[in-house]
Amino acid sequence: MVPVDTDPIDGGTVLITDGQISALGRDVDVPDGAQVVDASDQWVLPGFVEAHGHVGVWEEAEGWAGQDTNEMTDPNGSRLRALDAINPADLGFTDALSGGVTTMVVKPGSGNPIGGQTVAIKCAGRTVDEMVLREPCSVKSALGENPKRVYGEQKKLPSTRQGVAAVIREAFTAAQNYRARRQYAASENEPFDRNLGMEVLVRVLEGELPWSQHCHRADDIATAIRLADEFGYRLVVNHGTEGHLLADLLAERDIPVIIGPLFTTRSKVELRRRSLRNPGLLAKAGVKIAITTDHPVVPIHFLVHQATLCIKEGLDRDTALRSITTNPAQIMGLDDRVGGLRPGLDGDVVLWSGDPLDVMSRALRVFIGGREVYTYQPPADG
Repeated sequence: MVPVDTDPIDGGTVLITDGQISALGRDVDVPDGAQVVDASDQWVLPGFVEAHGHVGVWEEAEGWAGQDTNEMTDPNGSRLRALDAINPADLGFTDALSGGVTTMVVKPGSGNPIGGQTVAIKCAGRTVDEMVLREPCSVKSALGENPKRVYGEQKKLPSTRQGVAAVIREAFTAAQNYRARRQYAASENEPFDRNLGMEVLVRVLEGELPWSQHCHRADDIATAIRLADEFGYRLVVNHGTEGHLLADLLAERDIPVIIGPLFTTRSKVELRRRSLRNPGLLAKAGVKIAITTDHPVVPIHFLVHQATLCIKEGLDRDTALRSITTNPAQIMGLDDRVGGLRPGLDGDVVLWSGDPLDVMSRALRVFIGGREVYTYQPPADG
């Protein structure tokens, strides 16, 4: 058994009661009548956590009909919610379970400077409402090539990096003014017209929601830091392809990086320095990292394989395992529920045929809240 945030336990037992882990260790008192799952000769780990993906909003094999990632008609999409576009029938959810992923943060895309609200969900459920772990979980924003291309093609603001930063800056300035008006109205017991987008941005300003900032290039990462300093919000760098070039600054400011996808081609200028070495460089500098597939850019069940190949390129093995379990849970504020095996956390447990960092191992059985949601079925002979 590998709890991740504590030492491995040889021959241990996990007891799940009412969907939560109630006991863990070698000498656990198993109640009479409890369902017993024999995991002899298997590796028992917590479900993996994908901190940045588009499962359910960017459906596979559905073409335009299943493409709900970007509402590219308004640069400020703070009022938008990924929750409202998730289809639990997306094939990506089964893929996630087959790769040991039980929790993911679904985010809008990077077509807008402010893309919308993200949601943390479990990877099994009949409706998305049954799957929600935390909503909203953060607010998605984008710097760099994508938003300037989208709106540049429309011949409107923002068509440059200057314009993208200006949209974000103006939105937060408006949110500061909105907050002041709201406070005044409350103190004077006056009526006040609420604005859904402004309400969300105020929560970011007050530190309640992290700002998930899409940025690849070092200059865009520097802009992300500059904006965060101006408005005082909690910054999480997403992608961070050139983050290793500013690793000391990120470490000093305790800014985490959700890095990836790592199996892609260098399809645009921003990805010129993409490398499997970069997670190790960031981690060695003291930056907390999580690895992402950015599904469907990289299929979500390859999350663990990205971690494995990063070990090959210098990432510490323990950090690699943490980068898909405890670290993403902590970065996204979900560590009170998921990311490890310990009493009080959700009973999200995966039984592996062997070391999950060995590419020949596979997830055999997956449990979410103590309920089995996936069982590996070997192909039929012939």
